[in-house]
Amino acid sequence: MSALPLVALVGNPNAGKSALFNALTGARQKLGNYPGVTVERKAGRLALADGRPVELVDLPGTYSLDPASPDEQVTRDVVMGRQAGERLPDALVIVVDAANLDNHLRFALELIALGLPTVVALNMVDLATRDGLELDAGVLARELGVPVIPTVAVRKRGLDHLKSELADVIGGAAAPLRAGGESADFDTLRAEARRIARAAIVRETPSRRLTAAVDRVALHPVLGLLLLLGLLFVMFQGVYAWSEAPIAMIEGLAEAASDAVAAALPDGIVRSFLVDGVINGVGSVVVFLPQILILFFFILMLEATGYMVRAAFLMDSLMARVGLSGRAFIPLLSSFACAVPGIMATRTISDPKDRLTTILIAPLMTCSARLPVYAVIIGAFIPARSVGPGIGLQGLVLFGLYVAGIVGALLVALVLRLTVTKGASGGFLMEMPKYQMPRPQDILIGLWQRAVIFLKRAGTIIFASTVILWLLLSFPRAPDAASQVDHSIAGRIAGGLNVVLEPIGFNRDISLALIPAMAAREVAVSALATVYSINAGDDEAKLERSLGERLKDQWPLPTALAFLAWFVFAPQCISTIAVTKRETNGWKWPMFMVFYLFALAYGAAGLTYWTATAAGL
Repeated sequence: MSALPLVALVGNPNAGKSALFNALTGARQKLGNYPGVTVERKAGRLALADGRPVELVDLPGTYSLDPASPDEQVTRDVVMGRQAGERLPDALVIVVDAANLDNHLRFALELIALGLPTVVALNMVDLATRDGLELDAGVLARELGVPVIPTVAVRKRGLDHLKSELADVIGGAAAPLRAGGESADFDTLRAEARRIARAAIVRETPSRRLTAAVDRVALHPVLGLLLLLGLLFVMFQGVYAWSEAPIAMIEGLAEAASDAVAAALPDGIVRSFLVDGVINGVGSVVVFLPQILILFFFILMLEATGYMVRAAFLMDSLMARVGLSGRAFIPLLSSFACAVPGIMATRTISDPKDRLTTILIAPLMTCSARLPVYAVIIGAFIPARSVGPGIGLQGLVLFGLYVAGIVGALLVALVLRLTVTKGASGGFLMEMPKYQMPRPQDILIGLWQRAVIFLKRAGTIIFASTVILWLLLSFPRAPDAASQVDHSIAGRIAGGLNVVLEPIGFNRDISLALIPAMAAREVAVSALATVYSINAGDDEAKLERSLGERLKDQWPLPTALAFLAWFVFAPQCISTIAVTKRETNGWKWPMFMVFYLFALAYGAAGLTYWTATAAGL
């Protein structure tokens, strides 16, 4: 008995392929694995319009015949007759999403070029119509050279017509199978797909035309990058310009609380704990909550409007030049909030070398924990003056620090891909969401969640680290007229560490602050505030001064600039090291990460300090 004709159902992810497979085969399905791989094989029986039975196999969704994962490799091998235990399909049913036609047609053209009998299922035409897009299937069929059948799989519309066309093409003459190397290159196929998609449009709403017009700028390789840089520039200007009033209010509340405690309690260890440890220590970090919320307001707005995916598209080509897959963009983007979820998000990257590289550079993305450090140093040492219409010098410096982190990450990725994580990299395709107006309640909920996370962090990790540091700074008690910090346990530890850090311009107080900063970056600020609060003792004039004012008196400008450079590359917090250990199944790569980040931070800080000193700053 001869085997049934084999029809392969193939297409991009999210084209409705599985829904169409279920609608065509119903309960006549069987599951298993392809020989030699753990990729699921989903097959079923289908009766054509003329009554002939065929075997229908649902292939994993893929974007290209150049595979980037085991799933995509199976799809390529099946349609080209290379899969062990699987014969060459007698026909293909290519499923495309009508609402994302130009993206899906690129792969369809690649498949049609193979020369197999083919029918295209133009799926989800109801959703395309709902969104204001009407397509001419006849034009598509003429341009592609194969039958095109409009379908709505979830409502079983167009299935009879699809089975009728499939009956006609099975058994017909087909062109010889083309070798994979003969197909057109990616850019040529993409351009042809866009041309065909435009030719097939009968009607589209003004909103869709507006989206296309905006995307011509937003996705342009030059104009789009300038737009992205402009948005980031405005974001960092806003972090300073909009936060001045709320920061002043929080500082006033902290000062009032400190004065109330000082007035209510006699001089002693309890008052020192509350004023120096809790209020001045933790309060010095909480004061930067407005800046963090402004930063996340911009991020949430960019995500809600649909622009963030466009930013990923723009960065893909740049990342490919340093050996990274475009799939690395989202984990790296997540790392701007915190490296921990960013590293966990690398699980979506199938290539192990690609994934490892992304994990190792995720800490170089400037996480929100660095913002308080940047803010206090920039506020103290960079003048709050304008350098152009609407351009503040402080926001410009902050923007530069974020750019330095990104550039550093890309350079490190390039070095890693050429050395310890050497291997091929692949691009990726993504579907652009519609532009839309953000819902105010969604933005407010997102900001509320970020505020709660930050305040919980301030009330737990930062509070505990500050209390421990206060204890180490407060004991043993110094004799009268002696410096408490010099006499303390913490002061002696920092003195030993400063032997290593002094050549790059760091003083003992900075060395001391870097130790608890391993728990959380923001603790560096609370640590400095605690140190200078204890140093002030009962001096009312010193106690009333802000941390920034105290730092400006204590540090030369080259030291402040070196401190900023250190935190661009600083070794990560304990949480990041722990999650890296879990994601890489060992201590080898976390230790490698700590070592290379320390070396980068030390080198960057030293170079900054020596250059600034030589320039006479």
